[in-house]
Amino acid sequence: MSDRAWPVRELAPPPPGVRPVLGDPGAPLLGHTLGILRQGTDLWLRRYRQYGPLSWTNAFGTRMVSASGPDAAQEILTNKDKSFSQTGWTYFIGPFFPRGLMLLDFDEHLFHRRLMQEAFTADRIAGYVARANEVIRREIPRWPEELALYPALKRLTLDIAAEVFMGGPSDAGLVDAFVGVVRAGTGIVRYPVPGTRWAAGLRGRRELAEYFRSALPGKRTAGGDDLFAALCHARLDDGSVFGDEDVVNHMIFLMMAAHDTATITTTSAIYHLGLHPEWQERARAESMGLPDGPLSTSELDRLTTVDMVVRESLRLVTPVPSLARRTVRDTTVLGRHIPADSLVMVTPWLNHLLPEYWPDPERFDPGRFAPDRREDKAHRYLWMPFGGGAHKCIGLHFGMYEVKALLHELLRRRRWTLPDGYRVHWDQTALPVPSGGLPVTLVRI
Repeated sequence: MSDRAWPVRELAPPPPGVRPVLGDPGAPLLGHTLGILRQGTDLWLRRYRQYGPLSWTNAFGTRMVSASGPDAAQEILTNKDKSFSQTGWTYFIGPFFPRGLMLLDFDEHLFHRRLMQEAFTADRIAGYVARANEVIRREIPRWPEELALYPALKRLTLDIAAEVFMGGPSDAGLVDAFVGVVRAGTGIVRYPVPGTRWAAGLRGRRELAEYFRSALPGKRTAGGDDLFAALCHARLDDGSVFGDEDVVNHMIFLMMAAHDTATITTTSAIYHLGLHPEWQERARAESMGLPDGPLSTSELDRLTTVDMVVRESLRLVTPVPSLARRTVRDTTVLGRHIPADSLVMVTPWLNHLLPEYWPDPERFDPGRFAPDRREDKAHRYLWMPFGGGAHKCIGLHFGMYEVKALLHELLRRRRWTLPDGYRVHWDQTALPVPSGGLPVTLVRI
């Protein structure tokens, strides 16, 4: 049955003078769950055309409002009247990332963010980049000529995250544990039934918590220049510090966010550079013009072509496709009524593909981000791969440096191609992942 075949209904009766949010429930029981998992942004774009920036549907066992377009994103993410709570994330990932920074609200969030910012100063980021470079320059030369890109990058970015955030090599069991907690949030069965995503997510959470708790006493005592030590010793002027459980919760969330988003972004960039060798050669020429050594943050800032490639890759494949919120009171967005306790999903990935803002939006065109074009500047909430408002990603600067360092090293060492006629399919059952791992051929330069 097509999207338009479902009966159109109001989300809730609005007060006088306010318009309702329109939408439809979708199929019995499942709603539009399967459509979201299989079609992703294609389905959201059709619903945007049908209903406008705000619509509602049933999916993943609950009713949700979709908020699309930059104007809706700005109203919700700036959250001027504090109507929108981070507890929207609790429905999807609360059991797996309890009290992670992304799940905290208002004054409590501000306190944790201020304290955590001590781990993301410019000097600390420069140190993290230096550590990341050591891993990158050690591992990329070991890659074989024929490679499944995504799993190789996932292992590499987890190694980077372990070195940068923990000061040592990663544990082999961490990969499966992180995969489990990330995939659990979009499970259809939301109880710990053996063999389900939900059960795997809870098991992964337990394993991660045990891992970080066992390492915590040593970090409290010895310190260090990694992020784990920084969180253990972060202190505000009033003497405030993180307790042990806060450190464990933040480490699990930050490790997940850091290596998953870097993996997806780098995969997208390498894929698109494989499809567009002219851009690959342009980026390579820029990298070859810099010293053959690990680049500092100031040197990475000189990679302007690589920077445009990364930004365009984030636009075309957004690592966190949707942002969850829940209303704590009745409110309005763009003049439409949303009742209290409504789950609201802001859709950055869809914003990145709206043709009224991005000419030929499906085309890979890093020049959109060139100083003389800057299509992303048409609206403050048009290009938003790192979210926006008070909850904008705290690690975005390190994340950009990590991806640019990865691409720089690969560009200097290898030239790559994709199989003839190959086009990737992004599996959107959780975060976007290339089906089949994305095969590439790497030729040494």
